[in-house]
Amino acid sequence: MSSHNALPKLPDISIVDTITQEYVNNLSLVLQQLNHQDIKSFTRALMSMRKRSGTLYICGNGGSAANAIHLANDFTFGICPSGDALKVEALSANSSVLTCLGNDIGYENIFSHQLKVKASEKDILLVLSGSGNSSNIINAIEQAKHLKMMTVGILGYSGGGAKPRLDLPFHFNIDDMQVSEDMQVILGHILMQSLHQLILQES
Repeated sequence: MSSHNALPKLPDISIVDTITQEYVNNLSLVLQQLNHQDIKSFTRALMSMRKRSGTLYICGNGGSAANAIHLANDFTFGICPSGDALKVEALSANSSVLTCLGNDIGYENIFSHQLKVKASEKDILLVLSGSGNSSNIINAIEQAKHLKMMTVGILGYSGGGAKPRLDLPFHFNIDDMQVSEDMQVILGHILMQSLHQLILQES
């Protein structure tokens, strides 16, 4: 066989087994950190917000920005396809607004300024952050507190500067950004299914 037809040498992929098992183990350990009482407290707060026609604002950066949009979809439609769901907005969804604010008043203000314009005391802010230290997340929490909104977060690592500022922090102590982002969606789906059942009971 000529050399130009030889198959390229592939790296040893046995490491994939190790990575897979470690990932599953880490996710399993973090799932055990779920606080059921806090989930019930947040569920009650969301149901109360819905009764007073408040809005849930969700924000995050990078993968957490995508998760914010994902959960906004679930809470807008998934919890009640007939239409009596939650008013919810992902502050990371409008690229025109984000680039305008980032360019004109700084990236650290892309979420807080939207809250300043739109939000009120009857609303709730949910921040999604791996580190809990992003300046735009901290500023959003401070703006929400100024408006007397309830503030909730889903955080990884140490919880960062966001954790002590939040009314209700869901903190998963794991130094892994991907597992931290997984927990945002997992907790969001638990909330979605819980809200779905509670709204069904009302009908």
